[in-house]
Amino acid sequence: MPSPEPSLPLRSDARRNRDKLVAVARAAFATADGPVALEAVAREAGVGIGTLYRHFPTREALVEAVYAAELDDVTGNAAALLAELPPEQALRAWMDRYAAFVATKRGMGDVLRASVASGRIATPTTRRRITAAIGAILDAGAEAGTLRAADPEDVTLLLLGVFLSTVDERDPGRTGRMLDLILDALRR
Repeated sequence: MPSPEPSLPLRSDARRNRDKLVAVARAAFATADGPVALEAVAREAGVGIGTLYRHFPTREALVEAVYAAELDDVTGNAAALLAELPPEQALRAWMDRYAAFVATKRGMGDVLRASVASGRIATPTTRRRITAAIGAILDAGAEAGTLRAADPEDVTLLLLGVFLSTVDERDPGRTGRMLDLILDALRR
């Protein structure tokens, strides 16, 4: 039986399986020191390897789905945090979420680089979405009088610098301390 067209909606059980596979792969890629075995992802998700390949015919397809889910979460999270927290606290919580996003990508590095090179993942779009999320929080903070007006692109670059410089850091608290310094610099 041929697989359904990608434009057709998935049955609810197929959607659940796909979502479980993405969730398990997200966790596996975030904690992996090396390649993640797709068989282990399927087993942990409680499905067979055939189900994994039905949803994600290649490792690249799975990595791209994980990346898209992470990007949606990290960029969509800004509004939710602002609804719950004062802007400066929302910014700090969002920076932690962004750090987790970057950490998840570490286990997918080679595949992500290939996806970017092929154009399947557009880094300018990713950067715009990240910068827009930061901008929304900074705007709320400026309006509340708790955060300085700052160029969200500058803050994006600061955060990327922190994440790149702490990628192999042996001090697990260093990233958090550096994020605290950025927040301190942005407080009014």
